[in-house]
Amino acid sequence: MSAKVYSAAVVGLDSTVVEVEADIGRSLPNILVVGLPDTSVQEAKERVRAAIKNSGLKFPATRITVNLAPGNVKKAGPVYDLPVALAILIASGELKLNTDLGRFLFLGELALDGTLRPVSGVLSAALLAKALDFGAIIVPQGNAAEAALVDDLVVYGAESLMGVVKHLIGEAELSAAPPTAYDLGYNIRRSPYDFAYVQGQDHVKRALEIAAAGGHNVRLTGPPGAGKTLLARSLVTILPPLSKEEMLEVTRIYSSIGALPDGAPLIAERPFRSPHHTSSHVALVGGGAIPRAGEVSLAHRGVLFLDEFPEFPRHVLEALRQPLEDGTVSISRAAGTMNLPARFMLVAAENPCPCGYATDPEQPCTCTPSQLLQYRRRVSGPLLDRIDLHVSTPRLTVEELSSEPLAEPSEAVRARVTTARGHQHERFRGTSLVTNAEMSSEQVRRWCHLESAASSLLYSAVDRLHLSARAYYRVLKISRTIADLDESEPVAVQHVAEALQYRSEDRA
Repeated sequence: MSAKVYSAAVVGLDSTVVEVEADIGRSLPNILVVGLPDTSVQEAKERVRAAIKNSGLKFPATRITVNLAPGNVKKAGPVYDLPVALAILIASGELKLNTDLGRFLFLGELALDGTLRPVSGVLSAALLAKALDFGAIIVPQGNAAEAALVDDLVVYGAESLMGVVKHLIGEAELSAAPPTAYDLGYNIRRSPYDFAYVQGQDHVKRALEIAAAGGHNVRLTGPPGAGKTLLARSLVTILPPLSKEEMLEVTRIYSSIGALPDGAPLIAERPFRSPHHTSSHVALVGGGAIPRAGEVSLAHRGVLFLDEFPEFPRHVLEALRQPLEDGTVSISRAAGTMNLPARFMLVAAENPCPCGYATDPEQPCTCTPSQLLQYRRRVSGPLLDRIDLHVSTPRLTVEELSSEPLAEPSEAVRARVTTARGHQHERFRGTSLVTNAEMSSEQVRRWCHLESAASSLLYSAVDRLHLSARAYYRVLKISRTIADLDESEPVAVQHVAEALQYRSEDRA
């Protein structure tokens, strides 16, 4: 006798239906799992056997074949424990149902005592269940709130295998999880960083305000202790709140790799990721034998801070080119290609030389010309060309450090940034664009209307600064953002002039 139960496999951020089939044979006791299972799926045999017995149910003492279809999709993780157990119970006749299992999608890891543990990728599976009109999805209780983020989907959270069995046979129904609200403040942390505590550096804070308003990338260069890291960490405090759609995008990424914080089914704040400069290429952009999201995707709709920028291996930095340009990262393997979102703001911080004091008026630089040249060559020109704003961060004087009162708080800056983002939201209504930085060259021509004096200044600057075509369009995008902060529809000469000053330090 055979039985079929439905589950889901998460590949990247997308899910596909997996048909979990169980067949009961007549030979010596054994369990065979087929359908491209990884080690954790193979180990489900022992978890399922113990969970069924410890739940007071009978495990068949015969040959059992479990097939996970389709057979050309790699199955990974313990998510199939629950559907495998149910398929075996139905196929063996231990579980006699009065309901149609084709209406349900099942996910969950089984403990040896039969309780259900949370698994990763539930949000993607829930979206799949809704898209394919499944009647309901049954998940561990710890995943119920996450699955309930999907509107118009019946979600049942179960504590144990026996709870699921009793629900299916009509003995004791599981309670449907209430819809999870998007405004409950899950995972909202009180940041210890604020622009109010950054004394001086007004020009840097202005550049970061522009970057936040338009989603632009920033490079901060200055001696040690100038405040680059503090400024970068404070950037996230001036970004506007995530929209409902953005929350769902970010939460889906974290869910796919099991990185949701405990007790937080929703990522409600802008991500801030700060990988160490010893991070590998795979850690930064994603990949692996079973491809998963890297730091560029985990920073989606937030900030990716790369401190000690030139200290990252060059081949690791070069992998940033595609996500910086396209807002996505493509991971190709023999089994196929996976595209992951990576629309982040890059903040790169670096010293001007190996010793750090090449631009410091007080501390002499001890680097030789060859050391300085070699240091600057660690970051390629094409990568620097993809960074919109290049800002010098000088050392602060003791008078600036001890000045009173506090500087302008992040809350006030965030209000201006949110207003500028509001103008962009209206401008890009009906498109997939969110910020000015995402515009294509055709869209730049459509929405960046320069006054005649501004055009003349830009044309002159392109020749004098030897700007590339990419840099030309990035200057236009920055100018558009500055105009939005000034609540001006045409881009005036002062907007272009300010945008150009952030390209003049491109090779500084």
